[in-house]
Amino acid sequence: MRFTDEHRQIKKTVRDFCEKEINPYCDEWEKAGGFPAHEVFKKAGKLGLLGINKPEQFGGMGLDYSYAAAAAEELGTCNGGSVPMALGVQTDMATPALARWGSDELRREFLVPAIAGDVVTSIAVSEVGGGSDVAALKTHARKDGDDYVINGSKMWITNGAQADWLCVLTNTGEGPVHMNKSLVIVPTKTKGVTIGPKLDKLGMRASDTVPIYFEDVRVPQRNRIGAEGMGFMMQMVQFQEERLFGAMSSLKGMERVIDATIAYCKERQTFGQALIDNQVIHFRFAELRTEVELLRSLCYRAIEDYVGGTDVTLLASMAKLKAGRLAREVSDACVQYWGGMGFMWDNPASRAYRDTRLMSIGGGADEIMLGIICKMMNILPGKKKKTSPDK
Repeated sequence: MRFTDEHRQIKKTVRDFCEKEINPYCDEWEKAGGFPAHEVFKKAGKLGLLGINKPEQFGGMGLDYSYAAAAAEELGTCNGGSVPMALGVQTDMATPALARWGSDELRREFLVPAIAGDVVTSIAVSEVGGGSDVAALKTHARKDGDDYVINGSKMWITNGAQADWLCVLTNTGEGPVHMNKSLVIVPTKTKGVTIGPKLDKLGMRASDTVPIYFEDVRVPQRNRIGAEGMGFMMQMVQFQEERLFGAMSSLKGMERVIDATIAYCKERQTFGQALIDNQVIHFRFAELRTEVELLRSLCYRAIEDYVGGTDVTLLASMAKLKAGRLAREVSDACVQYWGGMGFMWDNPASRAYRDTRLMSIGGGADEIMLGIICKMMNILPGKKKKTSPDK
């Protein structure tokens, strides 16, 4: 993937946005346990950052995904992962299926304000008993006239405390688990929707995450995205952008923490020399930056294939797996080199240590990524054939 002048302009716009509208307030938002999403999203919307690869007729730029990926990479210049994640939920998790398969009526009603930054959105898939096992979700929608009546609950919903609408994956039939689900848009002010209290998370402290409960929630069937029963397939496609976003947005964050730690190691004197002068330390930084660059190459290749119309399930899964593991490795090494300072709550390495741990859990755990990779390599263990008792 090679950047054009238009790519570089978008990257600069995102970088300036982070520097002006996010970084000065990161520490304050971390302590508060949230940030003003409507205010921040509106500013992002005015810059066109919430609809880079969305259709022009609904307010987007109409560019291919490489431009959105370039923006995602620059979000790594934020001093923390909370706000980039929240923005990514809006652009790469809650709206891709709506933009691709939603009716024009549905897109005018829900996608247009999301691109403009007039609303905050969430993707509501995970459940307490399901987690990464999307097929096992229990939330159910029954038909009643022209409406769906939804009952169930969702857990770990990012942006949930401030969301205006949810993209909900729910069972809409009784058939096979991969063919009985639909994606349905549910406004949060609908009667029967209850937003639970903010969850007390290890990291991503400035991002609001909540449980959401549905009790006889009535929404029109026209709020369904695409054909009934195709929600699981749509969500699997939607996951590709989510996983590519996660990997791309981690790159500069890792570089930022490495650079901050290098600067500290140049200043910190121990046993008559700067920490950085220890070969084991400066060699380690060289290794980590090499690993980040290798991940960047994998991401760029996956995005180029995705833009070209190739199925990138394998590469996107590999990128997400590697991003989660490398982010843990980078932050752990940097905490170590900060020493006692690295164990302080407001240290940049310790914040990265907390925030990046989510990469190996959210959007499909490492084990799910490994399963996908193995399946596509045709090396999953086969089912054992049943034998009769006398054999």
